[in-house]
Amino acid sequence: MDRAVVDHRGPELPEVTLEAVERLKHVFRTETGSIAMWAGSGTGAWEAAIVNTLRPGERALAFNNGIFAEKFSEVARRFGVVVDEVDMRWGDAVAPDRVAGHLRPEHAAVLIVHNETSTGVTTDVGGIRAAIDSTGHDPLLLVDTVSSLGSIDFRFDDWRVDVALTGSQKGLMLPPGMAFVCVSPRALERSREVDTPRSFYDWGPVIAAMQTGYFPATPPTLELYGLREALRMLEEEGLDNVYARHTRLAEGVRQAVQAWDLTLLCTDLARCSNSLTAVAVDGIDADAVLREGEAHLHLSLGAGLGRLKGRAFRIGHLGALNELEVIATLGGVELALNLAGEPVELGSGVAAAMRYWQQAGW
Repeated sequence: MDRAVVDHRGPELPEVTLEAVERLKHVFRTETGSIAMWAGSGTGAWEAAIVNTLRPGERALAFNNGIFAEKFSEVARRFGVVVDEVDMRWGDAVAPDRVAGHLRPEHAAVLIVHNETSTGVTTDVGGIRAAIDSTGHDPLLLVDTVSSLGSIDFRFDDWRVDVALTGSQKGLMLPPGMAFVCVSPRALERSREVDTPRSFYDWGPVIAAMQTGYFPATPPTLELYGLREALRMLEEEGLDNVYARHTRLAEGVRQAVQAWDLTLLCTDLARCSNSLTAVAVDGIDADAVLREGEAHLHLSLGAGLGRLKGRAFRIGHLGALNELEVIATLGGVELALNLAGEPVELGSGVAAAMRYWQQAGW
């Protein structure tokens, strides 16, 4: 990315864009999906998913199991969609049988967050698809993959997802600044029928222009170079190896939390996220852990958001990361916890993670 800015209408950009599109399709695991990219964020990608597929007054089914699931529904409501939102414990995954139980013929779409970034919980999207099929109804399946794509196995075609969306700053290992959607042929056709007002996030002109390697509006040109390199890195390691690495690192972190005698926010171990771990605390202010870590250790942890403010903190372990970096992070968390008044045994979490990795092997 550290280069002179290229002309976004010049001859250099198409080669970069077209390669990025093809490699993104590989990460989404799709042969049939179309890729659209914008300058923006996951929030913009939410908007693109909604305005291109749903009309004001249509109904959607959603499940509030975290702040990002909540905000996805909020965006839909702002465009006049009637969202039937099922409230859940923040820390639980969306169970397929709950989808089947709440889905009605009038629902035009189901909104799901694959990996809820605020709670460290991964929902079984393949199971959700099977549950939808079991009802005989045929809504669009719109999936947020912001903190899962490139870190946790995702299968756009196999799970017959209609729209998957993400941002640049998580598993794609880039700075914030880009929004992406993968669009099924069915969703693309649907977007031609929907008359919801849209302009910048109308994916029709974007998908059409990107066939040539250009964009209808100015893209973040230098970030495209970073995207191309990040996607090459993922392919060089191999997606299955990337997912296995994230699983291994995540389990080490979970072993550390157990050694600290603290509680995972996600109580179903099979649904714990492999890209971040949310830790519940009782008796201290979780935000104090963040403040101590930042003030003394240059350690950046995720805060508890929304309902979880002050009650949980989050440890990220996704992207270009290895065991040594996680060990340093866990050591910093132990110090920050003690400084905040949670007397965990120093070295206990680090040792638990190292023992797990030693036994599990590479």
